[in-house]
Amino acid sequence: MPIIAPLEVDGFVVRAGFLKDCAYFATGEGEILFSGAGERRCSPHKAGLLAAVPRLDGSGLVTSGDDGCIYASGADGSAELIAERPRKWIDIVAAGPSGAVAFASGRTAWVRLADGREKEFAHERAVGGLAFAPKGLRLAVSRYDGATLWWVGTDGASVELAWKGAHLGVSFSPDGKYLVTAMQENALHGWRLSDSQDMRMTGYPAKVKSFSWSPKGRYLATSGANAAIVWPFFGKTGPMGQAPLQLGTRGDALVTAVACHPEEEVIAVGYQDGMIMMCRFADNAEVLLRRPGEAAVSSMGWHADGTRLAFGTEAAEAGIVNLHDDG
Repeated sequence: MPIIAPLEVDGFVVRAGFLKDCAYFATGEGEILFSGAGERRCSPHKAGLLAAVPRLDGSGLVTSGDDGCIYASGADGSAELIAERPRKWIDIVAAGPSGAVAFASGRTAWVRLADGREKEFAHERAVGGLAFAPKGLRLAVSRYDGATLWWVGTDGASVELAWKGAHLGVSFSPDGKYLVTAMQENALHGWRLSDSQDMRMTGYPAKVKSFSWSPKGRYLATSGANAAIVWPFFGKTGPMGQAPLQLGTRGDALVTAVACHPEEEVIAVGYQDGMIMMCRFADNAEVLLRRPGEAAVSSMGWHADGTRLAFGTEAAEAGIVNLHDDG
């Protein structure tokens, strides 16, 4: 049985994961706990923390809040203000290559480059989500009735991807061939970027609020059902015409968070009752990582070597699961 090291946090865990060897837990109350060689805590925001995302190089955690501020916090407990929009509610952030950070409020998205320069991208409808492409400084902005792709480093024309409805969370496939959004309705929508071919992924009983790509992008795992719904993205047509895998099926609890293992085709599945299961794609073999707790699992993140999993819940429960029983 894996060993769990519980940690004390002060509220709803917005994001949990690792910065290199240090686990982090960012809470809605505004506190960030770093747990590595000892513990450090910082509270960069004046009030609540709304969103958090690790820098791609693992050097820090970028957070936004209802104070209109965007901070980069390090595992040593330091915090640097990197952007500010007074009186704005900043609840969407994304980390990109070369130290770029994107954030949004209302109909506007901004990208702050590592040298401090900022670029603004205006839209006709409110921004629902942000994501950087895996290669090149390209930003995807999900919005009502579709998504827009911008080249951050040039003034070239944007690419518009249309589909009726409200598009929220957004993600590129690791190979950059597909863009997928979670919709306000209980569905995903995707585009094959080579030809803007649409892809519909439906049948969810609840909204999809968590998704995670498997190594090399062969699969996209999602929450929103009583199992992790895992769509195949190999082949010329992506998930079209292929049935998804259903991993960790439970009749009495919805999946609220998913996190694909960084090396193997294995997934951590978090449920609305706080249970966490690990499931293998090939045969749906299951290992219990955490018994049910007080509330839904809100975030999970793997260490790069795949031996540890950081998790948090909606009721201030947090910890690190160590898959090696030698501690």
